[in-house]
Amino acid sequence: MKNTSLLSILIIISLTFIHCGREHIPVIDIDQRLAGYTTVELAADPTVLTPKERQMIPILIEAADIMHDLFWMQAYGDKESLLASVDDARVREYLYINYGPWDRVRGNEPFVEGYEDKPLGANFYPPDMTAEEFESAAERAADGGLQLRDLYTLVRRNDDGNLVAVPYHIAFEEQLRKAADLLRRAADLAEDRGLQRYLRLRADALVTDDYRPSDMAWLDMKDNTIELVIGAIETYEDRLFGYKAAYEAFVLIKDKEWSERLDRYAAMLPGLQRGLPIPAAYKQEEPGMDSDLNAYYAIYYAGDANAGPKTIAINLPNDEEVQLRKGTRRLQLKNSMQAKFDEILIPITGLLIDQEQRKHITFDAFFNNVMFHEVAHGLGIKSTITGRGTVREALRDQASAVEEGKADVLGLYMITTLHEQGEFGDADLMDNYVTFLGSIFRSIRFGTTSAHGRANLMQFNFFQDMGAFSRDDETGTYRVDFERMQEAISALAEQILRVQGDGDYDAVSEFMTETGRMGQHLENDLGRLAREGIPIDIVFNQGLDVLGLN
Repeated sequence: MKNTSLLSILIIISLTFIHCGREHIPVIDIDQRLAGYTTVELAADPTVLTPKERQMIPILIEAADIMHDLFWMQAYGDKESLLASVDDARVREYLYINYGPWDRVRGNEPFVEGYEDKPLGANFYPPDMTAEEFESAAERAADGGLQLRDLYTLVRRNDDGNLVAVPYHIAFEEQLRKAADLLRRAADLAEDRGLQRYLRLRADALVTDDYRPSDMAWLDMKDNTIELVIGAIETYEDRLFGYKAAYEAFVLIKDKEWSERLDRYAAMLPGLQRGLPIPAAYKQEEPGMDSDLNAYYAIYYAGDANAGPKTIAINLPNDEEVQLRKGTRRLQLKNSMQAKFDEILIPITGLLIDQEQRKHITFDAFFNNVMFHEVAHGLGIKSTITGRGTVREALRDQASAVEEGKADVLGLYMITTLHEQGEFGDADLMDNYVTFLGSIFRSIRFGTTSAHGRANLMQFNFFQDMGAFSRDDETGTYRVDFERMQEAISALAEQILRVQGDGDYDAVSEFMTETGRMGQHLENDLGRLAREGIPIDIVFNQGLDVLGLN
């Protein structure tokens, strides 16, 4: 930011956060779009909380609400001018679901007249900036572009029109200081020392953009009942480069009984890493041993976590160094997961899965598939073996979709391996395979702008080409082939682990393009789901009223 005053940069920021307001905006088929979401309550039993923990919840939700506002600025800009230009309450509801006028489950197409396609870089970069201009500015920068590429900076123009990096903690100083103060208030009430330490360090992280100490503290705490995930975390919203982290929050209550059942799987990670179907060079990293698995009731989503399709499981931190030193935490959001299973997966499979195989659609299989998806994020390789830096740096905008595909297929690989070792008792492995196939249809509907949607389309085509399932043209239903499914799982696991380890961006782009096609049968079948009125995803009735804490 040499030769550029902070004031001039902040003026530029404020201007780029404002999109032109439009009055009397006609909206396209809003009722049909709203029908793609079904509302569920995020409820939990507050009696498991102590009196001080009950006092903490409103404070944490207030901090989470700030993440709503920050994500609006990152994803769109000035939400108030947009909302003020719309009279129809239904339109405003859909704007809130999408954090802007672009439909997240329909390729980010504008659903409000007068808007063009959503910028690939959302509001992280100047709207008139090209990728070539960015790369040229990064190459000329004294630090080699480290600040421009940093997870926690906005890219803006200075008075001379040159690209500069503005740290989040400066761009959003007022909001972040307020959120940090709230976390410190909550820490004063916390009875668990680990939670208390984490909240204070996370408060520091919000106002410094240095998240590593709080990530370490988060993994150290084990006995807390309340869980808070908050900050600038995932990079899905930056579809231009995949560099910029978006603000989000989850407020959760741990289900300690279920968590104890899951705990034993964390100790198996080193052995599972060594057994991956790939040459040794691609699995030389040892996963950290502080990893754990826990089940939770979600009670509040905010920001990026609440935009469009909702997360039902979490694997964090994303920091590769933290993962290698300590591991990750996998959080299974039981109530959100159950809602998607009941409201979406069961109706989908009732229409698209072979009648004889529908008995294999079970919540236990769905839960395990999602859980081991999150476990799988910790396996494989974090840094390329070709000197191209981390996998995330090398694969840029392709990294998120490839990583989600890796997690899906390695999750199935691990379930298969553990089943063969007798870890699941009398459970039928076909339950996992058939439930997984049904889940592919569910996630593809998130759209090709979603990392999860792209990953599932890639898997669908790869598995179909290998004969892992077949389609009956007469009934329009799909049937899993057990042996070919196992072969396809191993083959795709090896291919993804190789491209991640090699860090070859061009090869990955070609692979994702080839496997990212939407065939006519699949397109027609997804259309059948829409005509049957099966929702694409869920939205939440959430907050203190639902919890009975007002």
